[in-house]
Amino acid sequence: MPSPPPSPPRPRARPRDLGIVIGRLPPGPTDSIVDVANVRVGHQTVWRDEPAPPAGRGVARTGVTAIVPFGVGELFRSRVPAGAAVLNGAGEAIGITSIGEWGTLETPIFLTSSMAIGRVYDGAVAALVELDETAGDNDALMPVVAECDDGWLNTSRRVQVDEADVRAALAAALGLEAGPTAGGALGAGTGMICFELKGGIGTASRMVEPIDRRTSWATPERRRSSSSAPTYTVGVLALTNFGRIERLTVDGVRVGEALVAEGWPDTGARGRRERGSCIVVVATDAPLLGPALERLARRAGLGLARTGSTAGHGSGEIFLAFSTGTRIPRGSQTAMRTVQLVDDEYLDPFFGAVVDATEAAVMDSLFRADTVEGRDGHVVPGLPVERTLELLSAAGRLVR
Repeated sequence: MPSPPPSPPRPRARPRDLGIVIGRLPPGPTDSIVDVANVRVGHQTVWRDEPAPPAGRGVARTGVTAIVPFGVGELFRSRVPAGAAVLNGAGEAIGITSIGEWGTLETPIFLTSSMAIGRVYDGAVAALVELDETAGDNDALMPVVAECDDGWLNTSRRVQVDEADVRAALAAALGLEAGPTAGGALGAGTGMICFELKGGIGTASRMVEPIDRRTSWATPERRRSSSSAPTYTVGVLALTNFGRIERLTVDGVRVGEALVAEGWPDTGARGRRERGSCIVVVATDAPLLGPALERLARRAGLGLARTGSTAGHGSGEIFLAFSTGTRIPRGSQTAMRTVQLVDDEYLDPFFGAVVDATEAAVMDSLFRADTVEGRDGHVVPGLPVERTLELLSAAGRLVR
């Protein structure tokens, strides 16, 4: 097992750059969630090595990630349609009750450590109210905050994040330098574990053409003629913290079984239980409303299953989806509103894109995250990339 670095590890190569191509739909320009128009992502990593409480705050391996559609004030006044789905509820996501009721999202989505969820909510309220000075004093601003448990590497009972970290993640998303999002062991993913290997932040995107489900897919010509609608983008960001190594599957290859048979790695200290959770955020620029987006969000569970997830008893799989393709004004002067939407009969390619992009995002988190040492000397190794590539090559799954 390689020695862990004394600071946050640098992200490693992405799976697509190594010849791993998941699914048949093409990716967007950056193969990430920011390929969806008007979506940006910011991370703040919290990495400290202090004495245990009460002398210090202990070892911090955590952070905050912010997913921001449009500008903060603009989003509050002109919301985006949204939907949410829960596969296994051993986790928490503040704000999904209003998403379920109204079908809208009016704040950025924040990701963090389980026991920091309240502090991030408080910090987000303070930061967002300050950034949106035009909102009326009577308008309640309720951020969406979701979590995964990073307590194996992080001294999580001594909450390690604060308002400044929330502001820093927002600033990283909204700054002039905002661009393709990084992945691996950073932001909310700093202390996360996936298939008993180092996990964290992963992302992917797919380009989608709406196709009538009643149209034959037999030939490309038939598929192209089935719709005159433009091509849309589906992007996924996953916070990965789930799974048992023997179930790890990479593009259909049972990599985890081979690794376990070879005695790698020894991670028995975690008790080998599937626990932790996975938050998946789906974004698209296709004009969709809440019910359709809830259906997209639900398909993320199929993408997790392809990687080997069984949504174990102690693992919370919570999914959110939103669209930047249409807007829902906070106030209206008319009783009726007319919008153009993608018809439900044309949603099948979007479902496939969510499944493929979710699977790819999980792999992205595993390949990019390297070994991390955390509290009490706990070490979580990164995926053995070279051995994984050998197994995939032997199965004919690499594209060179």
